[in-house]
Formats: sequence, structure tokens, C-alpha cells
Amino acid sequence: MTRILRNLVVWVRVPLCIAVVAALCCIVPAGCTWVSEAGEEEHPLRVTVLDVGQGLAVLLEHDGRFALYDAGPDSAGVADSLGARGVRELEWVVLSHNHRDHVGGFVELKDIRVKRLFVGPDTAGGVWRDSVLYIAHKREIPVDTLLRGRTLQFESSGGSSGDGFSGFGEVPDIRVLWPTDYDVVSGNHGSVVLQVVWGKASALLTGDLDSLGERGLLELSPTLTADLLQVGHHGSAGSSGLQFLAQVSPEYAVASVGATNPYGHPSEQVVQKLKYVLGDSLRFFRTDKDGSACFELWPGMGVISP
Repeated sequence: MTRILRNLVVWVRVPLCIAVVAALCCIVPAGCTWVSEAGEEEHPLRVTVLDVGQGLAVLLEHDGRFALYDAGPDSAGVADSLGARGVRELEWVVLSHNHRDHVGGFVELKDIRVKRLFVGPDTAGGVWRDSVLYIAHKREIPVDTLLRGRTLQFESSGGSSGDGFSGFGEVPDIRVLWPTDYDVVSGNHGSVVLQVVWGKASALLTGDLDSLGERGLLELSPTLTADLLQVGHHGSAGSSGLQFLAQVSPEYAVASVGATNPYGHPSEQVVQKLKYVLGDSLRFFRTDKDGSACFELWPGMGVISP
């Protein structure tokens, strides 16, 4: 950055404040596009882990279209947060499992159109599961179950079949890695895990997946890696095993936790493991201290941190 500013000041001979703005604009500001080496215009996929207190809600945005992975707890202002970001319609919502801190906010999305709802095979959390399905039925939202092997995508801005799926290459590829169709799972262990791939960039959304689920996932995907990791179960000591973290080898990690939560999340044990794997404590974000954390996945560049 210093070299860029020095060159701008010497060569262009403009005031330093203008040089700073110019340098920042060269870095890729939010809302801009990037031209690849092949001359093709690229659009980032934005992944925002929303500050919803002790819960999880992850907003995905690509080319003006939005989707949601988990909806946070009820009364956490998720609907207001989405509205403030200009979200009026969600291509789809994925609810990883039926715990209140992940699905409660869905029942409050009254002013936001949800085109499709995806859930896992989790049969726990009966009250919240029934509430979600009731709301979906009342609003005529199609509901489908996700298992490993499914691929979920944004619609292409140029048009697609309209069911939330389209051909590879046109839009980010979102793969369901867990759970499987041959295992009976529920609760945290049954969390739907998504791998988001957009060119050279990738992110892994793990919900509340526990250590047992992590081991099962690695058996099925032994070469699994991701540039950005949503830390499982809010950084609980029962998740984020060292073998799992080392294999995924993220550049950035973010934990969604509530300030002064009674569970002690994220656990110091997990924080230390993340620092070891990341190699830099500044690459670990937590919503109780940093607020909502936004990352950009660029197909030709990788992940850009906040």
C-alpha cells in the first residue's frame, strides 16, 4: 500500500488525500467488478456472517441475488438486518438443523419473499421444525430436503429454469457435503454443511456440526479445503477438531457468538487451535467483538477479508 501511495504522489503529483482514495479504489471496492486475464468480467460472491447474537445467519449475495444459510434466533432482528441491506427477495433459505438459534428468525421474514426453503433430515426440535414448516406451507414456499450430493446454485442473471438450480460455470457452485442419505442424524450432528466454490475461492458453512460429524465428513471428503470457514457450533469445544481444521486449512475463520454468552463460546481451546492453523489471530473474526463479518469471494483472485 505504501509503495502504491508513493508512486501516485510522485507520478501524478496530486494531494495525498486524493492519492489515498485512488489507491483504495485500485484494491477492488465493494460493488465493483473485476476483469479476468481472459478479459471476462467477474462478480464477487459476498458472504456475510450476520451479528445475530448467540445464533447463526449467513447472507450470500451474487450479482444482485440473495440467499440465506440459517436464519438466526427469533427476536434478533434478522429481518431488519436483511431489509437494511436491501434484501427484498431470497432465492432460497437453507436451515442447517432445527435448533432455535438457527431457525427462529425464519418465522419473522414476513416482508421478504422466500422462493424456496431447504432443510436437512433433522427430526429434532419439534416445535421449531413444525413452526417453520407451517409458515412455509402458509406462504406457499416449496420445501425440499438436502443430502450429500445435491448442488444448489443461484439463478443466472441471464435467466434459468427458475427452480434455484442452473448449469455449472455460470454462477457459484454450492455443494451439499453433509449429511448423508445412509445415516440417521439429528441435532448438531445432522447440520447441513455447504461448500461454496466460486472459481479459485471457496467457503465452508458448517452450522453446528460436531467433532463426530467432522470426522465423518473428512472420511467422505479427504481432500476438503476452504479459504473461509464458518466455525462450527459457535466455537464449542465439541467441534473444530484439530485434524479437521488442519485439513480444511482456511485463510480466514469466523465464529458467530453472542456477547457474554453463558456457554463460553468460543472456547479458548478452539481459539488456540484456530490461531495455530490460521497463523495469524487477525484472520479470526467473531461477531461478538467484530460485528457482522463480510467476505468477498472472487473467482479469479480468492477471498478478500473485511
